[in-house]
Amino acid sequence: MELAHSLLLNEESLAQITEAKRPVFIFEWLRFLDKVLVAANKVDVKEKQKKLVEQLTGLISSAPGPPTRKLLAKNMATLYSIGDTFTVFQTLDKCNDLIKSKDDTSAYLPTKLAAVSCVGAFYEKMGRMLGSSFPETINNLLKALKSAESQGRGEILLSLQKVLNGLGGAAASCHRDIYKNARSLLTDRSMSVRCAVARCLLELQNEAVFMWTTELENVATLCFKALEGSNYGVRVAVSKLLGTVMATALMPKQAAVMRQNVKRATLDEVLELMSTGFLRGGSGFLKSGEMLKGGGSVSREVRVGVTQAYVVFVTTLGGQWLERNFATFLSHVLDLVSHPRAIQTHVEAVYSRRCVSFLLRATLGSLLGEKAQIAATKEISQAISKQMRAVEAVVNDANSENKAGAADISASQHVMVCALKELGSLVRSLSATASPLIQEPSIGLLETVTSVLLHPSMAARLAAAWCLRCIVVALPYQLTPLLDRCAERINNLKTSPEAVGGYSFAMAALLGGVHQCPLGIPHAKGKMVVSIAEDLLRTAAQNSRLSLQRTQAGWLLLGALMTLGPSLVRYHLPKMLLLWRNVFPRSQKELEAEKARGDSFTWQVTLEGRAGALCAMRSFVAHCPELLTEDVIRRLMTPIECAMTMMSHIPSVIKAHGAHLKASAAMVRLRLYDILALLPPKTYEGSFNALLRELVAEFTLTDNSANTTTSLLRSLCHYDDSVLLGSWLQETDHKSIEDQLQPNSASGSGALEHDPSSIYLRVPVGEAIPGPLPLGVSVIDASVALFGVVFPHVSFKHRLQMLDHFAECIKQAKGVRQQAVQLNIFTAVLSALKGLAENKSSLGPEEVRKSALALVMGALDNPNPILRCAAGEALGRMAQVVGEATFIARMAQFSFDKLKSARDVVSRTGHSLALGCLHRYVGGIGSGQHLKTSVSILLALAQDGTSHEVQTWALHSLALIVDSSGPMYRGYVEPTLSLVLTLLLTVPPSHTEVHQCLGRCLGALITTVGPELQGNSATISTIRSSCLVGCAIMQDHSDSLVQAAAISCLQQLHMFAPRHVNLSSLVPCLCVHLCSSHLLLRRAAVACLRQLAQREAAEVCEYAMSLAKKAGDPKDSTGINLNITETGLEGVLFGMLDRETDKKLCSDIHDTLGHMLSSLAVEKLSHWLKLCKDVLAASTEAGAAVPLQVGKEEDLEKKDEMDDDIMFTALGEDDKSMPSVAPRWVTRVFAADCLCRIILLCENADKVHFDLAAARSAKLKNPKDDLLVLHLSDLIRMAFMAATDHSNQLRMAGLQALEDIIKKFAAVPEPEFPGHVILEQYQANVGAALRPAFSQDTPSDITAKACQVCSTWIGSGVVSDLNDLRRVHNLLVSSLDKVQSGKGSSSQLYSESATTMEKLAVLKAWAEVYIVAMKIKKEAENKPQKAVKSNEEEEDDFGAADVLPPDSLITLVQPELPTLNHLWLAALKDYALLTLPAEFASQLPSDGGAFYTPETIDTARLHYRNSWAPILHAVAIWLNSTGFGLSDLSEDMATNLQRGPTAAGSSQPSSSTSPASKTQEDVVKDKIHLLLGVSIEFLCFPRPEEPIEHVTACLQALRTLLDSPCVRTHIAEDQLLGVELLNVLHRLLLTRGPPSVQLQVTGVVRETIRAAQDYLQEQRRAKCKEDAECLLGEGGDTGGLVPGKSLVFAAMELLVFVLVRHLPQLNSKVMDSPSHMPYKPQQLPEESARLVAATVTILANLPSLCSPDGSMTIQPTILFLITGVLKETAEKTADNQVPPPVSAALQGIKTIITSPMAKVDKTHKEWTALIRSTLASVLEYSQPDESKPNMDEVSMLTAITLFLLSAGAEIVGVTSLQNGCMKRFRNALNSSDPWVQAKCYQLLLSVFQHSNRALHRMTSTSLAPLMVEKLKAVGRSRSSNTELLAVQEGIKVLETLVAMGEEQNRVQLLALLVPTLISYLLDENAFTSAPTASMGLHEFALQDLMRIGPLYPSAFKTVIGAAPELKSRLETAIRASQASSKAKAAARLAQPTVQAAPTIKLKTSFF
Repeated sequence: MELAHSLLLNEESLAQITEAKRPVFIFEWLRFLDKVLVAANKVDVKEKQKKLVEQLTGLISSAPGPPTRKLLAKNMATLYSIGDTFTVFQTLDKCNDLIKSKDDTSAYLPTKLAAVSCVGAFYEKMGRMLGSSFPETINNLLKALKSAESQGRGEILLSLQKVLNGLGGAAASCHRDIYKNARSLLTDRSMSVRCAVARCLLELQNEAVFMWTTELENVATLCFKALEGSNYGVRVAVSKLLGTVMATALMPKQAAVMRQNVKRATLDEVLELMSTGFLRGGSGFLKSGEMLKGGGSVSREVRVGVTQAYVVFVTTLGGQWLERNFATFLSHVLDLVSHPRAIQTHVEAVYSRRCVSFLLRATLGSLLGEKAQIAATKEISQAISKQMRAVEAVVNDANSENKAGAADISASQHVMVCALKELGSLVRSLSATASPLIQEPSIGLLETVTSVLLHPSMAARLAAAWCLRCIVVALPYQLTPLLDRCAERINNLKTSPEAVGGYSFAMAALLGGVHQCPLGIPHAKGKMVVSIAEDLLRTAAQNSRLSLQRTQAGWLLLGALMTLGPSLVRYHLPKMLLLWRNVFPRSQKELEAEKARGDSFTWQVTLEGRAGALCAMRSFVAHCPELLTEDVIRRLMTPIECAMTMMSHIPSVIKAHGAHLKASAAMVRLRLYDILALLPPKTYEGSFNALLRELVAEFTLTDNSANTTTSLLRSLCHYDDSVLLGSWLQETDHKSIEDQLQPNSASGSGALEHDPSSIYLRVPVGEAIPGPLPLGVSVIDASVALFGVVFPHVSFKHRLQMLDHFAECIKQAKGVRQQAVQLNIFTAVLSALKGLAENKSSLGPEEVRKSALALVMGALDNPNPILRCAAGEALGRMAQVVGEATFIARMAQFSFDKLKSARDVVSRTGHSLALGCLHRYVGGIGSGQHLKTSVSILLALAQDGTSHEVQTWALHSLALIVDSSGPMYRGYVEPTLSLVLTLLLTVPPSHTEVHQCLGRCLGALITTVGPELQGNSATISTIRSSCLVGCAIMQDHSDSLVQAAAISCLQQLHMFAPRHVNLSSLVPCLCVHLCSSHLLLRRAAVACLRQLAQREAAEVCEYAMSLAKKAGDPKDSTGINLNITETGLEGVLFGMLDRETDKKLCSDIHDTLGHMLSSLAVEKLSHWLKLCKDVLAASTEAGAAVPLQVGKEEDLEKKDEMDDDIMFTALGEDDKSMPSVAPRWVTRVFAADCLCRIILLCENADKVHFDLAAARSAKLKNPKDDLLVLHLSDLIRMAFMAATDHSNQLRMAGLQALEDIIKKFAAVPEPEFPGHVILEQYQANVGAALRPAFSQDTPSDITAKACQVCSTWIGSGVVSDLNDLRRVHNLLVSSLDKVQSGKGSSSQLYSESATTMEKLAVLKAWAEVYIVAMKIKKEAENKPQKAVKSNEEEEDDFGAADVLPPDSLITLVQPELPTLNHLWLAALKDYALLTLPAEFASQLPSDGGAFYTPETIDTARLHYRNSWAPILHAVAIWLNSTGFGLSDLSEDMATNLQRGPTAAGSSQPSSSTSPASKTQEDVVKDKIHLLLGVSIEFLCFPRPEEPIEHVTACLQALRTLLDSPCVRTHIAEDQLLGVELLNVLHRLLLTRGPPSVQLQVTGVVRETIRAAQDYLQEQRRAKCKEDAECLLGEGGDTGGLVPGKSLVFAAMELLVFVLVRHLPQLNSKVMDSPSHMPYKPQQLPEESARLVAATVTILANLPSLCSPDGSMTIQPTILFLITGVLKETAEKTADNQVPPPVSAALQGIKTIITSPMAKVDKTHKEWTALIRSTLASVLEYSQPDESKPNMDEVSMLTAITLFLLSAGAEIVGVTSLQNGCMKRFRNALNSSDPWVQAKCYQLLLSVFQHSNRALHRMTSTSLAPLMVEKLKAVGRSRSSNTELLAVQEGIKVLETLVAMGEEQNRVQLLALLVPTLISYLLDENAFTSAPTASMGLHEFALQDLMRIGPLYPSAFKTVIGAAPELKSRLETAIRASQASSKAKAAARLAQPTVQAAPTIKLKTSFF
């Protein structure tokens, strides 16, 4: 392929390659040329132009394929437009000659087509440059058009379109000719030609004025004709032409009008013309034929096409036009459905309705913004009330001539249905934004809709009910009032049949909508519905005029009730079972007796009643599966079995009472099949025979004279077969109307009136409104589905009988009926096989298989493609179920033989599909041996150019095989790929199905090769470039499905070989497709973008922007209408969210934007924030569209004075310049979510985003830096806009964003005002955003969220002014009043669980505020009081004034505390009960708890689970601070009793009930048990989804509780409780491990141990008075600790776990294991260090809980661990700080060594041994060696000193230990680090000062000489302050030695000290030059000498006298010092004295 990449065609290489590869080579060269010509240097191009033209012209006559000729033409045109144009006319003439040629052979055709293509491209590119040559060219083309075959016609029309495009108005002289010639081809046989004509005429109408003036009617009629017998492509093209021409006629393009003064059409004329097509079709007005036929019905294709044209018409005119002319448009459209011709039969009427609904949805739904939609809703509402008034007039005027009136009513029902459907859809899409509509009484929307519930027609009543359901889903607060209103009306209007029907429909619909309203309805409404329904059923028999309606209504309501789910139905189940039982006869005898009784009316009522009962049962089984126990199923089976038996009696009843009962009987059957399909087949095994007889009779049409077919066949066939079935139409925007054109019965004629129960069922996925099919079809569908369920459970004998019967039925039937029967049977067989596969059961023995196989094989050559498809599918499923190789081989062989011999299209297509299906269901492994044969046969069939149908099916099967074979196909990839390429280059583009299948094959091949595609070997490169060429050909195809296939292939390639997919060309192509009118193409483009954005978001956005620049560039405007503006691709995607309704597409757009956000938001912060802000601002600026319109009106009046350019822009362009619609609420919610994500991303990216000072300085350094904190005002504004919107979802998102902002920015300081934070300036905004959420009518979930935000805001510490704080605080106070109102408030709109949620949210918020308040208060108490205003200079006027006094928050909370505490305790009690396991359900209180009702218990659990933790913490703090509320128990009870039910109920365990019965102690105990119980229950098993905050809150609560004395004694008294607590905490550590939790756990453990210590001490105190030798404590006399009962043991377990987790080296097992990596010492992170320290401290305290024996049991372990910690953590630090674990370890060693246990004689010996060995370990650890270069010698020395000081007696005398200790000291003294020396001296000092003489003797003898030597050596070489310090410390030690020496030795001792000190004094000459350290040393020595002299005068004199030079030095120094001190005296006064204290202190004093 690389050889093809040159400017000139490489002819040598071309000659060398094989014939087959040449077209690919040429195409690749043309592709290269296409890219390179634009970019190349013009001079280069001109040099080679001659040769290039030759080569290209040569290619024209080499018979190029379609893609090649397209590229060739494009390159020729580009070449001429870049290079010289001398020879262009020559080339044109050449092409014209080729076109004129008389050669009609098929071999010459490609050459001719290439020439035509080139002509088109020349004119398109160069247009008027080609001067006057065009008439000749056009005539030439038109001549050729007359004689051309279809492919030629298509190509010529395409060229004409391009010629017209290039010439514009210049070609006016030829317009009429082109129009005349093209016109006749609009009804061409070939569909692709029709499409081409439509496109050509669309181009023509831009300039040809006559098309939309004089010829307008003819164009319309032509289009109607073209639509007859059309396919989807033609409908799209023709409707575009028709719609555009009509729109132009109404609002002509100004430029054209100016040239010729024409009369404009009026809106009425245009609409009248369009309606002709809708109502009369293509037959024109009165043709002679129609007179004879007498008004035939319109062909459906025409109606659907015209409907699409209406949409194009309105879309072209734009949203503003629609707003202005909506009233006219609406009345016209609604008139369409009331026209008698549109509603000749019921099915036709339904089709017309669907067309009109589609038309309204497609225009109103996407063109109008929310404001305009609200206006449209009002308009529709008025139209409905106008219709309703007319209907009422007719109904009330019943006595007059009624014929016309009845017709009016039947017509009006269809208008109603369309209007109400659209009204519902509008309100639902507006959601809460529609609330003004409902609240404004002048509109009276609800009144209007409810008035239709009394319409005489059932369809209209159902539509009104559906509309109400939409309204309540949008506005849930309307649900309860509407239900009440309907209930009241039913009760009041019981005597009107319409009212009973209509209002019961409405109630059922409302109940069906409840599941979409998360807040639900009050439980009592269920009871109300049941009583109404019962009443209706009971009174049905009283009045025969109403029997039928009341029966239907009663059962409908009960069916709807079931959708509320088990929690509600549970209460009514016994009653329901009784009702069901009573509808049906009890016994066989009663059944028989029944047959004889009754007339036709009673039978109708009976059958309807039974159908209703079965329907309610089905609803019960579907919606309450949890209630289906064995027993309930058994009781349901009684009526069901009775119904089955009754079925067999019905034919005789119908015979007796007339055929009108058939419908009711069918309804019973439908309901019966439906419920049986949901129950397990085992339950009705006994009735299989009778049931199967019915089912088979049903779908084989035995008793049914109509040829009804099932609608399920498509859904049972495989989704991938859509290309064969055409079911991909389901994936277009026109799905809802294209359904009508599907071939099976009544397809697309779904309507609510076919099955009223669908009003309350869930809407099927993908449908906007439920559309059950007509009864006849539904029954067959249900029988087929049930057959599939039952078949796997039937015996083989019966299976065989049925299969044989099927064959017989097909044989018997003839003609059309045979097709119908066969379709139904096949669907049933497929359904059965699917059932077998799902049940994993087999088909049966040989004869069953044979029979099935015969049935299936017979259909493989059926002329009906759907049947062939079904047969292939059945064959594959059979192979899957049988699963035997021989059987599969037999099937495959049969098809092979057939394919080798058969020549007809039908059998070749059928059997090739059979091969594909076999592979699909058996997979690559199962069918591997047939792979070669299958592939070779299918490759051969795919090359059969004579029939593109065979090619399609063969390629489709090939794709299936490639897909299912996986890697086994690898060997066939090359031949398949080369075939695919060849076909792509040769198959005419009009055969789109072939191209689609080629796309499928290519995609499957790419997947097969997979990741290998990244490779660089020659074969892989070839495969890869072939794939890329294939994709390029398909991308350039005109059909959107083929383009979609190309995109998904490129997407696959990008997944496997991302480097090789060129994004710079792919991304722009995807962006163009985003505006495509084809849903599948938009989906493919977005799906591909989603994948690209995951990896390369930045590049994608860049390429999209470059495309936008290109589109804006007039030079290179390729006419693509792209709306990428400066907001880039992301802006376009946000815009798409407002227009698109397809779920999959929208979710992909969300994902794509999400990926872009994740990778780009932090870098392009302003851009993304602006995007979100623009979207969110729409809610506030939606009104901005109004002033524009006023301007436009004036423009229209002034148009005479304007010149044409201005006019041109004023009318045509306004839609382009304005965004299509303001963002809708769903998009705004998404934007608010994006905002939260941006904040999170910034947080993870860099902390600078949250630091104003740092951000400002960063911005100064680099102005491009974009930091979040600089946009804070925008963030707050966005959150505010969202939180105060109409839409509830948006309010939630806004509050969430606000909460995130507060949490993240609360602590950010304001650099300009120290002591303040930046959020303070936004207090007003936050308050204003929260206030609306607390209003009375706000839904509970929003109030709950707002409470959360309130507590976050108050607790964040931002608010510094008490008044501001009070504003938000008052919101919480107001909501607290709500909480106290008790359970049964009257005005309840939502379910009780919503109330629970709200109340708990309030309590949780208060709890959080209280926790923060107490924390602030505690911190304030612990802080030392500051001197007031020490820094008055800086604080001018701010600072002190608005700093909150620390207790202000608590003063706000204080007044509410008594109330709160009771509510909190009540909530905790509820929570404790609700967490009980299911088996204790019977113990729960029957009337619910304080905040939940028993009915809503399941949902309530969730709300409690969200809020218990902070409440627990708050209660713990409160009880702790009030000493368990003992002081104020008594008063509270009194106040509480007046408060109402909640408070009193909550405090039942406390003393309100009977003060005498419970002592205060019991009350306290109860509370302790409640709190501990809740905590321990939670900590035992915290669910993984529980937030970590709950764990911490719970631990903090425990911690707080343990602060309080009564809890401590309680835990200490009951040791098992403590043990359990520790065990639970241990388990918690094992599962949840962040260090913060571990720290808190250690805190709780410490408190528990402390409590035990205190308690034990008390006991010891008490005991030891009587008994001196008291051995209290764990371990007793033996020292044994019992696991599970011993607190110490439990604590040890937990603590060891913590230590080993952070210091794994402590675990010797780990260290010794062979897999263990050698450990490198490193510093612990800070949190871990604190944790280890805390653990060590607790460990050291454990022995005090034991008896002496017990303590000896655990001390070895504890000392081992502590010394281990010391060893691992004693590392030197840079600033010589002692790390917390080290100081804790040292402290621990001290605690243990000095513990009183040492004194006990009994264990003294063991103890001594223990101490010695511990010291030995420490000495060993502290031995210096290379492996521990950073060991902290000081800490080790400290530890040794500790041993010496505390346990000197045990150590002195043990030589090895003594020597070891001394050695360590020596090492330290000799250390090169003066810091170590200094510490060593300090430690020695403490040793020397110790009272143990033996210890002195030992140390002084071994260390004194070394010290003196060290100090002497110091001399004058001092350089640093640390060294100075070391010397000072050393001298102190010597002084101590002197002081301790006896009098007689004092002279010798001073003789050591004094000379050393004098040697430190400086010469007088050296004073000035000496460094500071030397000066310091000099001063120190001098002062010391002055001090020592007077202390020991005689000895001092002796020493000084002995050495005169010492004396002289001393005197000199004293004189110098006196002189300088005088000089300094003056300066000294100004400076405070500085003490010469050592600058380093140990953190903790250990001694």
